[in-house]
Amino acid sequence: MGLEAVVNEIREKGRKEVEAVRAETRAEVEEILRDAQVRAAEIKLSAEEEAGRVAARTTNQEVSAANLVVKRQVLNAQKTLLDQVYSASLAAVGDLPAEFQEKALTDLLKRAAKEIKKGVVHVNERDVPVVEAIISRQKTLSGYTVGAPVEIPGGVIVESTDGELQIDYSYGTFLDEVWESGLKDASDILFA
Repeated sequence: MGLEAVVNEIREKGRKEVEAVRAETRAEVEEILRDAQVRAAEIKLSAEEEAGRVAARTTNQEVSAANLVVKRQVLNAQKTLLDQVYSASLAAVGDLPAEFQEKALTDLLKRAAKEIKKGVVHVNERDVPVVEAIISRQKTLSGYTVGAPVEIPGGVIVESTDGELQIDYSYGTFLDEVWESGLKDASDILFA
C-alpha cells in the first residue's frame, strides 16, 4: 500500500468519524431542542394557569368591591328613606287634630303629675294656650305653670320647680322609643 492509499484511508476514516460526531451532535441538539420545547410548553402552560388564577382573583375582587359599593348605596338610600319616614311620622303626629292634641296633652300632664306634683310645663308655642286651659281646668294640675315654649313637635316636658327632675313626654321622645324598638320591623316591611 502506498502512502497515498494510507492517506486516503486515514481521510476516509476521519471523514467517517466526523460524520459520526456530526450525527451524534445533531442527535444531541435535536434532543436538547425537544427537551427545551417540552420545558417551554410546561412553562407556557404554567404561566397560562397562573394568569388564569390572577385574572379570576382580580375579577372576584372587582366583583366583591362593586357589590360592596352597591350595597353601601342601597343602605344609604334605605337610611335616607327611613329618615324621611321618621320625619314624616313626627310631622304627622304634630299635625293631628286639635281634639286629639288636647286629649293627649291632658293625659300626658296627668301622667307627669303622678311623678312631679309642682313644676313648670314646657310645650311648643302652638300648644301653650291649650296647656294653659288644661291646667286651669284640672285640679290635680294646680301646682303647674306654663314655661317658655320649646322646639318640640308636640307633647310636654315637665320640670320640677326645684329643677332637679325633668320628665320628657314629647312626641319626639315617644317616637324615638318606638322607632328604636321597631326599626328592624319597619326596615323589613319597607325593604323586604
